[in-house]
Amino acid sequence: MPDRPLFLERASFRRRRLGDAARVLPVIAVLSVLVPVWWMPREVSFASGAVWLFCLWAAMILAVWLLHRALLRAEAATLRAEAEVADAAGVARATQEERSERNGDAL
Repeated sequence: MPDRPLFLERASFRRRRLGDAARVLPVIAVLSVLVPVWWMPREVSFASGAVWLFCLWAAMILAVWLLHRALLRAEAATLRAEAEVADAAGVARATQEERSERNGDAL
């Protein structure tokens, strides 16, 4: 059985996947701007194009904000889980030392 609890792995996994999402977001933004221009140039020209660009800009700001909050929470959860594992390891080590002292005193 591994020394780390399962929740630590989940927290670390979630943090890594959120980091991956943060790396992919600029690519999604560029494709969201360019693909409509390539496929439907008349529909995204002038006013409708400006509305599309503004809505995309606002959506990207919202996505970055939500992703940032999720990354902060995931990082805090990972640090909390690592601290709990370290505390548990410290308690186990102290208990082991107490047992060895008792066994040494009894001899």
